Amino acid sequence: MKQPLRFALNRMATPRLPLEDFLDLAVRLGADAIEIRNDLKGVEIEDGTPPGRVRELCRAKGLRVLSINALYPFDVWNEERRQQAMRLATYARDCGAEALVMCPLNDRADPRSSAERAAALRTALGELAPILRGHGLIGLVEPLGFSECSLRRKRSAMDAIKAVGGLDVFRLVHDTFHHHLASEQDIFPEQTGLVHISGVEDATLPHDDIRDGHRVLVGDADLLGNAAQIERLLAAGYTGYLSFEPFADSVHGLDDIEAALRASMRHLEERVCPLDGRAA
Repeated sequence: MKQPLRFALNRMATPRLPLEDFLDLAVRLGADAIEIRNDLKGVEIEDGTPPGRVRELCRAKGLRVLSINALYPFDVWNEERRQQAMRLATYARDCGAEALVMCPLNDRADPRSSAERAAALRTALGELAPILRGHGLIGLVEPLGFSECSLRRKRSAMDAIKAVGGLDVFRLVHDTFHHHLASEQDIFPEQTGLVHISGVEDATLPHDDIRDGHRVLVGDADLLGNAAQIERLLAAGYTGYLSFEPFADSVHGLDDIEAALRASMRHLEERVCPLDGRAA
């Protein structure tokens, strides 16, 4: 039997809505989970909303807080990063979040060699593991597929996680956008804690010119193969959430974001046909 898809809303889907309106939108859409962010001006967390307020509202509306998105750049470890990690982990615990998304350095000016980047990744994971365990959180490692990123592929992340003995506390984010940009073939359904979904529709863009601002809701013109990626994950055993994460201003400025999200949900429900019991 085909299982229903489990949708969630990342705050990036509606960065201008007040918190309660955002949560009510999730409820109306039948999405029982959300992600909040620390990088959006004028809304939680940046606006000073107490974590207890987030917890109270989400509990009242029956919503899970999947994550805070994100600790950046988590793989450049220093005292500043330690303090940032502690603040975010404390907020995540107190607001009822289950995980902390962790994004690697994405900087064309990064002077480090591949070996130096790999060593820094292991150092950061080793330092973060006890912080996360102490706060009862999962660390969601999200490779970014951009060519300049210090951690592009999930295979490299998994190797580092295993090297530091972190399989108990770290999971992967499979982001359909970044999976496509990295030209990655490997998937890790058993180690995947969350899937971020978005689409790109501009076929004139050179591969290396695709950026966050091109990320829209998934529809018929999607070039990233979202449906195929999701099918592979589900067929290989992934049972978690698909969280909408569109960055494009064209999405954020829609007059009826609810209708647009419903249409994207319907599109995926019609296109995704997991093969029960069969490996990808």
